[in-house]
Amino acid sequence: MKFLRFISKEKQHYGIFKDNKVFEINWRTFENDFEFTGKIFDINEIKFLPPSDPPNIIALGLNYKEHAEEGGHEVPNEPIIFLKATTSLTGHLSPIILPKQAPNEVDYECELVVVIGKKCKNVSEEEVKEYIFGYTCGNDVSARDCQLKRDKQWARGKSFDTFCPIGPWIETEIEPTNLRIKTILNGNVMQDSNTSKMIFNVYQIVSYLSKQMTLLPGTIILTGTPSGVGFARKPPIFLKEGDIVEVDIEGIGTLKNFVIEEK
Repeated sequence: MKFLRFISKEKQHYGIFKDNKVFEINWRTFENDFEFTGKIFDINEIKFLPPSDPPNIIALGLNYKEHAEEGGHEVPNEPIIFLKATTSLTGHLSPIILPKQAPNEVDYECELVVVIGKKCKNVSEEEVKEYIFGYTCGNDVSARDCQLKRDKQWARGKSFDTFCPIGPWIETEIEPTNLRIKTILNGNVMQDSNTSKMIFNVYQIVSYLSKQMTLLPGTIILTGTPSGVGFARKPPIFLKEGDIVEVDIEGIGTLKNFVIEEK
């Protein structure tokens, strides 16, 4: 099923997306029990919210071999973990804002996003499926000048407002280890890979993270990006006002955002 959060007439709702319609539900978030209210919304008349309101945003760096190599890095022996501020979150069809503090080297990164469904600590790889609610599309937007030159660490460059689009919904009925994943920029395919090429797969990632920190319900985990990012291209390609960025993941759907400058 495809679970989503949305706004209609200034009120927040939960729903199930099916047959190009949104069926409103009463739902205690990340529990399997819900009930339909009988209300149906046109998909074109709602405002999408991020489908999870996470207590934490955890992300992996260099989790595809080709991406590590295009950036001149060695393939990691264990997951490289970083955090994004929860205030970086935004939804499907919302803008990515180029910040005044660092507008010139903002990059895209398509990523499969894991959504944790229940409290998870010290879980084995074999147990992980019990703790995952579902999956969504994500874009780990990154200010490369902050990340690589100015700060030489990742916190600020990954955490500007709107730098974590996710959506449009959470898909609960897919197997995550063999999905085609793409970034499309202004109609041109920039990244095109498969989650089977991850160095550490979803089950390894969640198990590993659960041994470092408690994963609370709603936590989202960005699982890394494949090759084809903007900064590694010759010449580099960075986001600019007017761009349209899409992250498309097989079995989930397409996350779409447009780029504007901070006013």
